[in-house]
Amino acid sequence: MTLSLLKNLLRSVGVLLAVTFATFALMYGNGPGIARGVLGINASEEQVRQEVIRLGLDQPLLVQYWSWLQGAVTGDLGNSFFTSEPVTNALSTRVPVTLSLVSFTLVLMILLSVLLGVASALYGGWLDRTVQLVAVGGAALQPYVVGIVLVFAFAVIWRIFPATGYVSPAKGIGPWISSITLPVIALLIGSVANAASQFRSAVNDTLHQDFVRTLRARGIPEHHIVFRHVLRSASGPGLIALSLGVIGLFGGAIFVEQIFALPGLGQLVTNSAQQGDVPMVMGAILVTIVLILIVNFIADLVGAALNPKARIR
Repeated sequence: MTLSLLKNLLRSVGVLLAVTFATFALMYGNGPGIARGVLGINASEEQVRQEVIRLGLDQPLLVQYWSWLQGAVTGDLGNSFFTSEPVTNALSTRVPVTLSLVSFTLVLMILLSVLLGVASALYGGWLDRTVQLVAVGGAALQPYVVGIVLVFAFAVIWRIFPATGYVSPAKGIGPWISSITLPVIALLIGSVANAASQFRSAVNDTLHQDFVRTLRARGIPEHHIVFRHVLRSASGPGLIALSLGVIGLFGGAIFVEQIFALPGLGQLVTNSAQQGDVPMVMGAILVTIVLILIVNFIADLVGAALNPKARIR
């Protein structure tokens, strides 16, 4: 188990380096455009050239990335090119918003996907067909489409929930839940449908294993078999589906935060990328990837705890 977790940790570091370098490379080479955006359209060519040098955008790609990486390791993510605000300060106000949105959605996704997946595999019939149909439909519906429909229905027509804005939990649990209900639903529909389908397949396959038939032959109650043995054996594919779902949640949050005007990481990445604010984009991407890797690492720990074969590797 220790060796497996160490391999996963090293793999996570590799993923982190690859993603951040790829992001840096995509934004590389637009130094004059970024400098002109900082100075304004009336800046002279000489002023633009001096600004490019001041921002360090004239350096080779590897030099710029290495300089950023050294700062990131020490916790210094630099300052915004446009506002001079420290990136860490901006992230400290944006991360809690995205975390509350994604965490709330993830908890509901786990509960609903397990319940629907297990019920679909056990009872079959119309419930099974409904789950599979919803899984196909949910995969086709993008969060931003669902978000627009929800705003129109529940904020414009019926006025049950606010259309935009975010309220911190510190200001009241009720207003906080009200402000994130529609964004959570927009993220949840597609994610829970896919995860429930994966759980349904895993549980269904496990129910046809020889050890399940043996347990039934011994007279062990069905609910004991399902909750003590089947779920444990089916947890592997389910955890994979959930860990992939987390990536989808962060990706969907970019669009959902724009629709509902939530001041989170998704909105920060979008606005900063349009401006070419490299430090802000890199800081937001770094935090997002770290959060995703932490969730996946926790999923690996849970999977290893539930799988005896993983514990002895």
